[in-house]
Amino acid sequence: MKIVTSGQMRLIEERSESVGVSMDQLMENAGLAVAERIRDKLVPFIAPTVVILVGPGKNGGDGLVTARHLHTWGIQVFVYQCATRPDGDVQLQSVRKLGVPLFSVSEDEDLKGLKNWLSGATLVLDSVLGTGRSRPIQGQIGEVFQTIEFMRSQRSDLELIALDVPSGLDPDSGVADEFCLRMDATITLGCPKIGLFQISGAELAGRIEIVPIGIPIDGISDDVRLELMTDQWAAALLPRRDIVAHKGTFGRTLVIAGSRNYIGAAYLASAAAARVGTGLVTLAIPESLQLAVATMGPELTYIPLPESKPGVVAPDAIGSIMEMIDDYDALLVGCGFGQAPDTTEFLRRLLLDDRSDSLLPETIIDADGLNFLAKQIDWWERLDSPAVLTPHPGEMARLYGGSIREIQHDRIRKAIESAKIWDKVVVLKGAYTVVADPDGLTMVSPFANPGLASAGTGDVLAGAISGLVSQGLPLKNAAALGVYIHGLAGNLVMDELGNAGMIASDVLHALPKAIKMIHQRAGLLP
Repeated sequence: MKIVTSGQMRLIEERSESVGVSMDQLMENAGLAVAERIRDKLVPFIAPTVVILVGPGKNGGDGLVTARHLHTWGIQVFVYQCATRPDGDVQLQSVRKLGVPLFSVSEDEDLKGLKNWLSGATLVLDSVLGTGRSRPIQGQIGEVFQTIEFMRSQRSDLELIALDVPSGLDPDSGVADEFCLRMDATITLGCPKIGLFQISGAELAGRIEIVPIGIPIDGISDDVRLELMTDQWAAALLPRRDIVAHKGTFGRTLVIAGSRNYIGAAYLASAAAARVGTGLVTLAIPESLQLAVATMGPELTYIPLPESKPGVVAPDAIGSIMEMIDDYDALLVGCGFGQAPDTTEFLRRLLLDDRSDSLLPETIIDADGLNFLAKQIDWWERLDSPAVLTPHPGEMARLYGGSIREIQHDRIRKAIESAKIWDKVVVLKGAYTVVADPDGLTMVSPFANPGLASAGTGDVLAGAISGLVSQGLPLKNAAALGVYIHGLAGNLVMDELGNAGMIASDVLHALPKAIKMIHQRAGLLP
């Protein structure tokens, strides 16, 4: 599913009109789709009331169509006009003819009418500005939003829904006006807008729900290189599991991980590779730590690495790796590996040394592997192996330069630029994780789960990606599919336990359930 800028969406709508789907029809489709979503949300309520805030443009027209349908279905609707609409507006006239209560801010002294409606409302729909924001919110619209913000502080049960994007949120950058309201959900039309996945947009939009509005396939431009991951997309990528397969069929993953203080990271990463279907996973770990991990992961095989001191890999342990490296389809390095000087030297020999005798397999670099690279000048010119990098925002700031704040406020562009510069697949973790490929195709995860903000969940993700690479997926597909499976697993855990107290091993054990659910949703399993 394409993720678009506001300009791209306008072009898509124009192309739709050129193939026979008019703007009026798109508006009718949009209003009906939003009304159906709101009706579903109101099912638990007895005699619910909806207040629809209407602006001057197309977003307001969508809101009026929504009001008409809700009213026809017997739901109490109030329309509050926040700005003057064009003379002879068809949608406004239709609402008036039906007898839907309508009030204009210009006639509402001290906003008493709005406050009265809000006091008994179940839900408020914001269809004031949508993607049409071109100047700061001020005047009467600002006063309306301040009033709603105050009422929300008094009534935590009042649900706020945005139509397409929250008013005051830039649909491209995600930068928000000071009056922009924090939504419980945003029902976005046709294609999701890029600003909803930027940091401020993600914070303010709430749950992002996408509704089709009848845009013909020909109206979607192939030039749009940013896409949202979906179940159907994921199902098409999942490795085939033939009934006559054996463990060699599903590949071999080598994980180089672990140090004295981070034994769990080595286990989580290795076990995740197995949980997504890898036939054989080998953990290369400092030899004094092997027994501790083996009690947690008896399914794994092991390469005990020579140590310079307990729990720290010796630089000459590279020999133990290179003797066996050709036996593996994917290499994961860095999870909980530490940053001791000898570890750094080992990583230099593994990742950056010139070698002609035995090349590395496709490589996933995480955690301390990334911390090592960040300290090397022009490391991307020396890292010959095809690779996936999986930084969180702090690691990305060290690799790319700048502050965490700068990375977070321009996540998609930073991921795209770094992938091109480094010629590597980049997985920028966080809410709505971004997966950028050097060729410019970029995927965004649909998941934003605060429960995943806990130690070890990144190790699980890195292991899942490496396991999919071992099963034959190209790096960019394995990275994106790993992100999707991991995010869905996190949501399954959140649905069961809530988003506080989730730990990495919960997500680890939910990986096979997530894969099964993807198959079921795609109709591939009963």
